[in-house]
Amino acid sequence: MYLHGNSRRNEQGHLEIGGCDTVELAAQYGTPLYVMDEQLIRQHMRELVVAFQETGLKHRIAYASKAFLSLAMARIVEEEGLMLDVVSDGELHTALQAGFPSENIYFHGNNKSPFELEFALEKEIGCFIVDNFTELEMLSSLTEQRGQSTKVLLRVSPGVEAHTHAYIQTGQEDSKFGFDLVSGQVEKAVLLAQEAPYLDFLGFHIHIGSQIFEMKAFDLAIQKMADFIRYISEKHQISIRVLNVGGGFGIRYESDDQPLTNREYLLTLAKFIKQHFTHEIPEIWVEPGRRIVGEAGTTLYTVGAIKEIPGIRKYVSVDGGMADNPRPALYQAKYEAMLANRAFEEPSEIVSIAGKACESGDMLIWDLQLPPVKTNDLLAVSCTGAYNYSMASNYNRLRRPAVVLVQNGQADVIVERESFDDLIQQDRIPNRLMKKEEVSL
Repeated sequence: MYLHGNSRRNEQGHLEIGGCDTVELAAQYGTPLYVMDEQLIRQHMRELVVAFQETGLKHRIAYASKAFLSLAMARIVEEEGLMLDVVSDGELHTALQAGFPSENIYFHGNNKSPFELEFALEKEIGCFIVDNFTELEMLSSLTEQRGQSTKVLLRVSPGVEAHTHAYIQTGQEDSKFGFDLVSGQVEKAVLLAQEAPYLDFLGFHIHIGSQIFEMKAFDLAIQKMADFIRYISEKHQISIRVLNVGGGFGIRYESDDQPLTNREYLLTLAKFIKQHFTHEIPEIWVEPGRRIVGEAGTTLYTVGAIKEIPGIRKYVSVDGGMADNPRPALYQAKYEAMLANRAFEEPSEIVSIAGKACESGDMLIWDLQLPPVKTNDLLAVSCTGAYNYSMASNYNRLRRPAVVLVQNGQADVIVERESFDDLIQQDRIPNRLMKKEEVSL
């Protein structure tokens, strides 16, 4: 397993992250356990800031909170001076409860409810990324009723297919996201936004997909947007002040992955922007999420049952799986892992890591090379900081794991492990199902 950030093998032969022995973390906090490397999170944020400053472009960086959000994470984002992108009232509430400045929050989503729009207006968030005509009409009406102005970007589907898994492509013409550029929807939306008395139309947002390594799709998308912005500006004399190019920068999940560095991603984007915008360049916004937290997360599991089918496969089951990491089941995502308690031992067998959910498809890793695995070994799966905790579920009534934040040898719980009582706290038994002794109470 590739060791990211502040991970190393210590003298005890254990995996160490952020100065904390993972064997000790597992003993203290239990498994499964998400371990987040605070220093690496901050390092990625700072690298992006410095790289953008190097481009000379006017810019903003927002953290895409859907990758991983908690009260503590919102505090880190604020301390590092980034904006925050949310996609639901729950994410917005979390950010506000953390004290995150509402004016630095952007609200995304393809189906914002009237409640969400009113909630965000009440909190005076910084910008809405308007996804469709329904939302545009609702937001225009609500702002007029309230006599309240708000900033908006229009999300555009530019008709570009990024080289990534089909389920995480978002910029192609046939997409649930955004106004379609090819059919002329965007021009109509621009004119409606301009006419709305309380909408301050800033510009456009695009997002072509996630876990992208090849920059060619970004080049094509930026070229299309530059051409369209030139057309809109000349035809309607509308000033486009902002182009948000989204996120989607890939990370290294396994040895074959070869992502660019943070600096290379942003310098390459800047090159495309300067090349295609022959006149005034708008302010450029980006929204990385996975790129900031993906490599900073490691999940620790305890090995349980081991089943060997001679000549076919050796299954090693762990105490987690698709409930805490659904990405292999959803996207055929691939991961690397190591035995955290025997970090110096050389791999000598091929095993497949199975989850404990009652599903044949609950397989975390196929054909993984490890030392001879034993029950109670500690397995560390790398690069689980993005879309693991945030997509976790209670399938099979499994309790969601705790999250610890580590730095300089200190570990702090930032999300408590769910209890049995947490699992049933929202359950209710109707009167007709009550037992006699319960009714008497």
